[in-house]
Amino acid sequence: MRYTKLGRTGLDVSPIAIGAMTYGEPDRGHPVWSLDAETSRPLIRHALEAGINFFDTANLYSYGSSEEILGEALKDFADRDEVVIATKLRHPMRPGPNGKGLSRKAIMTEVEHSLRRLGTDYIDLYQVHRNDGTTPLEETLEALHDLVKAGKVRYLGASSMHAWEFAKALHLQRDHGWARFATMQHHYNPLAREEEREMIPLCVDEGVGTLIWSPLARGRLARPWDEARSTARSATDAGYADLLYSPATEASDRLIVDAVGAVAEARGVSRARVALAWLHGKAVVTAPIVGANSVSQIDDAVASLDIELTAEEVRMIELPYTPRADWQGISDEGQLQKIRDSVAGYARA
Repeated sequence: MRYTKLGRTGLDVSPIAIGAMTYGEPDRGHPVWSLDAETSRPLIRHALEAGINFFDTANLYSYGSSEEILGEALKDFADRDEVVIATKLRHPMRPGPNGKGLSRKAIMTEVEHSLRRLGTDYIDLYQVHRNDGTTPLEETLEALHDLVKAGKVRYLGASSMHAWEFAKALHLQRDHGWARFATMQHHYNPLAREEEREMIPLCVDEGVGTLIWSPLARGRLARPWDEARSTARSATDAGYADLLYSPATEASDRLIVDAVGAVAEARGVSRARVALAWLHGKAVVTAPIVGANSVSQIDDAVASLDIELTAEEVRMIELPYTPRADWQGISDEGQLQKIRDSVAGYARA
């Protein structure tokens, strides 16, 4: 395993992060696809043995069970000083007032709960899961800064917000001398490239490393198009998936999936390795967050680090994509067929 720096910090992390949303007692979150402690622990151990030292979870995942399973496994299988634990806060954890959000009260409360569940006295990367429009941004940022100064948190991260919101937060942190966000965790993969418009250029300019959720587009990039919704998770969150990958863009999306498949077939590797290799080729990407539910998926993710896509392969994967804001799919059948023929020709070569 070769390690990389987390943004502009001095922290060394593996360029693959394990997403622990997959791990959580089924009766506390996602009964169809989350894995209980007995099933999760060998996977976490295997990831450690493969050299992965970076693990991402959140208080919301299985309502704390993910943090508990991850914390206990890392305590048993790893040296705490060698692993990097990332977690998040913002979403509702209990009913009633102050059970959610990014107020000073909520932050100071939730960090203690996360520390207890993780079984540690500090969190390496503490991330705001989403923005909180009901709390002044200055209140949130100063409270997060205080956690860093208190030693309960080492670094700060943000996730999935508008670029202008993130720019404002970075400006306030700089202006007040508060601890700054070292990372942005966002949605980015060959089927979802809207962050290339504003967020990614901002992160490059500010030296912020990016962590990628859903790097395989909820499995769409890991299997043939007709099998894209065959997973247990796809069957249970179709509504949310349709918000991320609109049926209106299926013609374009299918071409991208086919291109990933053509590259994978030509190289004799899995589609997942190719899709992850595409992300590794983007300098701004620190690590894709892989929600592995099998040893083979962990091994595939690690093996993707050895693949460097050619300019031709990258062009073929990226060619069908069109910015989504004004996009209703490719309607010209001639254009569609030309791209299909190009992908098919590559697969046969």
